[in-house]
Amino acid sequence: MTPNKTLSILTPTLPEHRFLTDPDKAVAYLEELYATSTKFLIDAFNRVVSGEKTSARYRAFYPEIRFVTSRYDQIDSRLSYGHVSEPGSYASTVTRPDLFRHYLRQQISLLMQNHGVPVSIGPSMTPIPLHFAMAGRGDVSLPENGELSLSLRDMFDVPDLATTNDDIVNGGRAQNEDGTRPLALFTAQRIDYSLARLAHYTATDPEHFQNHILFTNYQFYVDEFEAFAREQLRDPDSGYTSFVAPGNFKLTDPDGAIPAQPRLPQMPTYHLKRPRGA
Repeated sequence: MTPNKTLSILTPTLPEHRFLTDPDKAVAYLEELYATSTKFLIDAFNRVVSGEKTSARYRAFYPEIRFVTSRYDQIDSRLSYGHVSEPGSYASTVTRPDLFRHYLRQQISLLMQNHGVPVSIGPSMTPIPLHFAMAGRGDVSLPENGELSLSLRDMFDVPDLATTNDDIVNGGRAQNEDGTRPLALFTAQRIDYSLARLAHYTATDPEHFQNHILFTNYQFYVDEFEAFAREQLRDPDSGYTSFVAPGNFKLTDPDGAIPAQPRLPQMPTYHLKRPRGA
């Protein structure tokens, strides 16, 4: 019988949590932590693909927001977000802070305003699955034949569908494993799963989605939307800067051609873009 070998775990250096009172600095630190973690995983994957031999597992962690309040603050009862209703310790993991920058800044700012306490930003103990760290990245090396001679599950964390669920938003979980209360309705891994589904079903990356979405069952309306998009790109005062088609093809020339896709996704999606998703 082959003895069971316990692999050592390699991680990036884990910095201390920082207590911050500036929402912009809090979000910037979330972005820094997330970028460090994903770079660590991608660099390790590229080395493995290139043939590096190792007996270790590679692991990096989502950043998290922690927030503690010890009193019942007098909050406007009409507010539906930006505050907590009871004293306690709250925490939530965060993914893609670059994508959610405006939202995170708004939420952190409101927490600080309504409770008068800082937030704590630092690495969580929740691993980032390799698949999610690699999503939409152009700096990932792939083997020439498209196959690996090893199991990724042996060397990296992979998505765990058993814990990627809606327990918090459905009211089935009131506490995190460490005893803190959830500060958000969805965990970072649950959000990553949804972002991956968006990319899979629409063949466009999540960062292209704008604030308003139109749904249609008819190709005629898609053709009209493309024509409208080209008109807007011709107008220098429209504020629109690009039109994105399935395959992440970005059109900035109103008279440019959109290459035909050999196979359309289940929900082909087109984006007429303004800065900040307006």
